[in-house]
Amino acid sequence: MKAIVYERYGPPNVLQLKEVTKPEPKDGEILIKVYATTAAAGDWRLRRADPFLARLFNGWWRPKRIRTLGFELAGVVESTGPSVTRFKPGDAVYAACGNGFGAYAEYKCLPEDGSVTFKPENMTFEEAAAVPVGALAALQFLRAGKIKSGMRILVYGASGCVGTYAVQLAKHFGAEVTGVCSASNMELVTSIGADQVIDYTKQRLPNDGPAYDIIFDTVGKSPFKACVKLLTPNGVYLRAYHVNPSLILRGLWTSLTSRKKVIGGNMKENAEDLIYLKERIEAGELRAVIDRRYPLEQVAEAHFYVEQGHKKGNVVLTIHED
Repeated sequence: MKAIVYERYGPPNVLQLKEVTKPEPKDGEILIKVYATTAAAGDWRLRRADPFLARLFNGWWRPKRIRTLGFELAGVVESTGPSVTRFKPGDAVYAACGNGFGAYAEYKCLPEDGSVTFKPENMTFEEAAAVPVGALAALQFLRAGKIKSGMRILVYGASGCVGTYAVQLAKHFGAEVTGVCSASNMELVTSIGADQVIDYTKQRLPNDGPAYDIIFDTVGKSPFKACVKLLTPNGVYLRAYHVNPSLILRGLWTSLTSRKKVIGGNMKENAEDLIYLKERIEAGELRAVIDRRYPLEQVAEAHFYVEQGHKKGNVVLTIHED
């Protein structure tokens, strides 16, 4: 089968299309024919070994544990291993691959009890492939912030992968949503439900009005001190993919010395949340925002574009046509 492989850390051109052995499902696994995947931040960061300590996870001098990227996918079950009961050949599914990555390939094996479930019926494979990473992160962080109807929430990076889902899910939960993005993306953020939108190039954060119950930084670029100041006395500052050691310490100090809370970390893959998202999608309450589509052979171009940091929502890689 065809797969994208990288054998050294570096720029997008280290990604090479090669012929590799097609996997076979083991006991409890399903083999998925991958129709679509995405070029996500986690992919290009691992490709570059950014942060540098990623080498502890994937090989110090060159990639060893993971040589095929791709963190999410949508496709069709090709075959099943022994003892599989949840899926059968022909089932359309979508999934998060977890720390094993591997979706930049024509086929991928996943455990049937992993973060995989049936694809939303009202989505194409390309749209469904763009859901797991961003939507799972948005859902889990908002739940960690104990979001509820009537809250005021500010989403920083509202036009990105996590941000577009955060805006939509916050509206689903009944919150009043302010989005922060560039001027060119303000119309998009309004179209997915934001009540107010701020152009960060002119006004980085609101400077008047009521405080926020939740501030959700989906891109790791919001000003820490200013955001904490904008919170209500019991407010929560959510920071997706919070890996900066100094900010982690500041967050712990804020949480220990006030009623305000700072919560960081990563999303956790699980089927239950994917099922919940599927229900929201089929109810018409959630949609994928896709900026660009590339064939798998143009993965380097896709990574180059995503790495610039200006994409709207998601960038999809098409492997097989619907």
